Amino acid sequence: MPSRAWPTAVGIAGGLGLDALLADPRRGHPVAAFGVLAATTERLVHKDSRTVGALYAVGLTGAAGLAGAGLVRSVRRPGGLAALTALATWVVVGGTTLRREASAMHSLLEGGDVDGARARLSHLCGRDSSTLDVPGLARATVESVAENTSDAVVGPLFWGTVAGVPGLLAYRAVNTLDAMVGHRSQRYLRFGWAAARLDDAANFLPARLTAGLTVALAPVVDGRPHAAFRAWRRDGGKHPSPNAGPVEASFAGALGRTLGGRLTYSGRVEDRPLLGNGPGPTVPDIARAARLSSAVSLAAGATAVAVRGLVVGGRR
Repeated sequence: MPSRAWPTAVGIAGGLGLDALLADPRRGHPVAAFGVLAATTERLVHKDSRTVGALYAVGLTGAAGLAGAGLVRSVRRPGGLAALTALATWVVVGGTTLRREASAMHSLLEGGDVDGARARLSHLCGRDSSTLDVPGLARATVESVAENTSDAVVGPLFWGTVAGVPGLLAYRAVNTLDAMVGHRSQRYLRFGWAAARLDDAANFLPARLTAGLTVALAPVVDGRPHAAFRAWRRDGGKHPSPNAGPVEASFAGALGRTLGGRLTYSGRVEDRPLLGNGPGPTVPDIARAARLSSAVSLAAGATAVAVRGLVVGGRR
């Protein structure tokens, strides 16, 4: 059987190209279909139990990975595997949509449409935007761009490089389940514990890869790599999320801004630690964050293709 490394590398590159051209599928998105399945299953099996929640999270994630493995086994030719990998990569990577949403927020705030920006923020994150002013909306957007650069781009590329199509689909399942049940509401405090921990584990290395690329690419936004690295090392561990912390701190250092502070999420008010140095983000910093996200995404994509094609392929 011919090596699967090169077709997978070509497929990852092709999927990134599709994402750049088309962004997320507008209709019939497979991730949305998985979300419907997960929500239906959760209504049927939910109990205030970590054990039941763990079976739920592992079962659905495993099913996604097995579905990917079945699709790969059904492909007989390298070209078919490349096409399948391209389709899977396109479906699970969301870099172009992320940057478009950031651009939309920038345009709304630049035009003074605060109410429109408050409504639009829900496309990026789940925090309560009803009382946010312009600086608060800018900060929320920059923080979301930073975190989602890891979750929507680097994370799936990392697992696609490691495990091909099964890795891509399983990672997106983990990420989706965390968004659905991993937050600390009364209903999901115990049931969603396993989904949240699984997401933490899946994103541990991708988040640090994202932070490292952010440090290296800080000059893209006229930032200083050593300032980004210092913010990452000093402030990354302060964040309640073990993976959002390094990413947001490195973005803060690269942009020369301070992130963190008070936010309202799922009915809870949280005072997040401050990350980085300098003033808080302003509206122009949204465009800078999107530019940095684009550079990090491009570097991550090139790294994924090279590692899968050269390193993995060289071992076959």
